[in-house]
Amino acid sequence: MPRIFVASPDLGLPSRFLEISPELTLARLKFHIFSSQTLIRTPTLDSLYFSLNGRPLADSSTLSSANVSSSSVLTVRLRLYGGGGDGGATGAESRDCYLNMYAVKKPDKADPNETRLSRWTTCALSAEPFAPPCVIDRIGNIFNKESLVEALLHKRLPKEFGHIRRLKDMIPIILSPVADAGGVEVKFQCPISGLELNGKYGFVAIKGCGHVLSLKALKEVKSSACLVCHKEFSDLDKVVINGSPEEVAVLRERMEEERGRLKEKKEEKCVSGLTGMKHGADEKPEKLENGRKDRIGKRFKAVDIAPVNATKEVYASIFTSSRKGDFKETYSCRSLPLGRN
Repeated sequence: MPRIFVASPDLGLPSRFLEISPELTLARLKFHIFSSQTLIRTPTLDSLYFSLNGRPLADSSTLSSANVSSSSVLTVRLRLYGGGGDGGATGAESRDCYLNMYAVKKPDKADPNETRLSRWTTCALSAEPFAPPCVIDRIGNIFNKESLVEALLHKRLPKEFGHIRRLKDMIPIILSPVADAGGVEVKFQCPISGLELNGKYGFVAIKGCGHVLSLKALKEVKSSACLVCHKEFSDLDKVVINGSPEEVAVLRERMEEERGRLKEKKEEKCVSGLTGMKHGADEKPEKLENGRKDRIGKRFKAVDIAPVNATKEVYASIFTSSRKGDFKETYSCRSLPLGRN
């Protein structure tokens, strides 16, 4: 009869050495081992199974059919059942689903305080710290001028800054640095109230002079002139920096109105220019000092200002070339008119 070892690491029982028949089923062997009255706390037999070298064995198989030879080690394991609300596997999950659950990294949520601070301390285009000279656009975004001009020249502006088309769409601003500010990065503040540009307070830039002032300073000191350089300005000259969506919408509407007015002026200028040059026949010609009439809208001719005793054709030849009809050309040379017949 073969001799086998039976180990029970999950149950905490000592290993046993048994001599059994090879035709004995594993179910009978399990009943023989755990039928002792001393194993009161042992789980039911259905929750136990044998494994050989990590391979589970069916209870209905015999030792010979399961290839259990002499000196083999049978291990008793606990059968775990899932799907009962105990956190175990239901059998429906695959290994790929389990791995993909941890493989897909969820995006980190941006800290709103960090996002707010970055808008007030870094360039809206390059995300680099403010490095004067700085500019703002018509809706209140702050840029490092060098980064914005370079992107504008190379046509690399993002779509969100498509309203910036030329240098005139930039408004130069003057940022006041914080005196004796610790740290590597330079911080900026309102030169009147001393409030720092960190997103906690509202700021405006004045178009005429470019000074950046806090709303609190303008509210406490009511004046129609800049509090730094005393240059006069109107409410339309104030541009809210990093304003709310409602304030940005107002600034964008104002920008479109200004562009519409400029376009109308340019069209009127073009129309007036055409009226003065080509369609001037309706206007009455004015007399010049020499008694001649000013031919408005007609092409300038030298004969119109020829002296009184001068021959018009000779005088005009000073400013124009001779007529081509007077030349006679051959295949090898051109004859020059030496005289007239």
